[in-house]
Amino acid sequence: MLYPAIFEKEGTGYNIRFRDIPEAITCGDNYEDAILMAKDALLTAMDFYFEDNRKVPLPSTPKKGDVLIDLPASVFAKVLLLNEIFD
Repeated sequence: MLYPAIFEKEGTGYNIRFRDIPEAITCGDNYEDAILMAKDALLTAMDFYFEDNRKVPLPSTPKKGDVLIDLPASVFAKVLLLNEIFD
């Protein structure tokens, strides 16, 4: 499952946010660091949904300029299961 992330350049780094998962906000010192931080922020945000037993928003269609961040298959399966329970 790929979630589109919005990378906004700031100096030599990036601010990152996810339109579908508003809890996932982070930044990175450079592009490579921003990718790692985005993955971490997305996984951390998923934990909020799991702990609160809330339905997880599925990824929207990417827009031009979005960076796609992969959610691991094991977490994707948990998202689908949780969403099925609370649907």
